[in-house]
Amino acid sequence: MSDELLGPRAPYTWVAPLVSTVVTLPAAFFALFYGGLSPMACDPCNGAQAHRFDDSFHTAWPVLCTGLVLALIVLVASWAVPRRREQDVRRRVLAVSAPAVVGAAVVAFTGLVDWPSFA
Repeated sequence: MSDELLGPRAPYTWVAPLVSTVVTLPAAFFALFYGGLSPMACDPCNGAQAHRFDDSFHTAWPVLCTGLVLALIVLVASWAVPRRREQDVRRRVLAVSAPAVVGAAVVAFTGLVDWPSFA
């Protein structure tokens, strides 16, 4: 299609999704790593404390994974928005939202897990 039908292309519209990709993918990797290693926090637990941790972890793990998949979908959407001036704000909002969704998923995961206290 020609530029007359779609409107003028905005320069440097690829920067926001690129920066978002460079931030989101490593953040998602470390969030998954954190979530995957978190069951070791309750290795010395026994009895009721271990059952509470296991029950809360089995609830929180799907929340973390769903949040990371949602962040990936938002990241792909930031690349999929057309590179036109009228779509530039939408593209930037999606690009900023992807790492924010990873952060929200980690906060939700951390809040849902009943962490053991050894005091």
